[in-house]
Amino acid sequence: MSETGPQDQPEDALVDLLIKQVTEGLSPAEQRALDALDSPSVTAASQEFERAAAAISLAGAAPLQAPPPALLARLEVQASSYAAAHPVAVHTAADGVGGRAPAAVVPLAVARPRRSSGSLGWLAAAACLVLAVIGWMRSPSPPLPPVAQVVPETPIVPPAPVEPPGPAEERTALLASPTALKLTLGATKDPAAAGVTGDVVWDPVTQKGFLRFAGLKSNDPSVMQYQIWIFDGERDKRYPIDGGVFDVPANAADIVIPIRAAVVVHKPAAFAVTAEKPGGVVVSDRAHVLVLGAAG
Repeated sequence: MSETGPQDQPEDALVDLLIKQVTEGLSPAEQRALDALDSPSVTAASQEFERAAAAISLAGAAPLQAPPPALLARLEVQASSYAAAHPVAVHTAADGVGGRAPAAVVPLAVARPRRSSGSLGWLAAAACLVLAVIGWMRSPSPPLPPVAQVVPETPIVPPAPVEPPGPAEERTALLASPTALKLTLGATKDPAAAGVTGDVVWDPVTQKGFLRFAGLKSNDPSVMQYQIWIFDGERDKRYPIDGGVFDVPANAADIVIPIRAAVVVHKPAAFAVTAEKPGGVVVSDRAHVLVLGAAG
């Protein structure tokens, strides 16, 4: 059997050895077979596959997993179609390496056409095939963490202000109290009291009360004001308790006035309204008593 040099070495066996070297490693017999192919073309081919392996290593360190069965079946069909369109002999690493056959034989997975020993173009294509298959075998990258969405704050709308109850509503509520007293107010003989009617509601417990009038004439606050008086059965009748001053607006038909007692009323005996100077007085001379109402 004549000796063959590295330039006559079958390229299919060389490619198989180089692919196995950079992917899973060679057995001692296969390494000896590859060492015997020491030539510039073998060195260049080895460098091509080493660069491909480095690219694979840099692509990521995720663990490999088996490719999908559908991918394997598609590659097998494509390989069979290519082999049928380019029929060539299948070679092994034992095809003449200096006349010696290595201990282990490395079969080719797919038959490949021969090429000149000086061209390495299809070696690069083979390296790309290795990259593509290993890329399929990589575990999928973990999904990126979800991006937090900034939800605009819903503006807080303050509740509409609640109007406080007026004197008329408060008087109605006070009438529902079981401790409240209601007295009728009668007009006196004073000319300014003609046609005046009214009543008073007072609660000794809460010390709150209201006067209600109809027919009381409007006043000019800069000239005269009305003043409320409360006669306490436990106090001197000469000094009734001041219940506050008030005004009657023009064209007022029916008015409700809150009572603001200056001191605690222990035993309400009577209520009166007088006409006084602006701001009221401490002690009334009772010259102008307009209305009066006595308890029981």
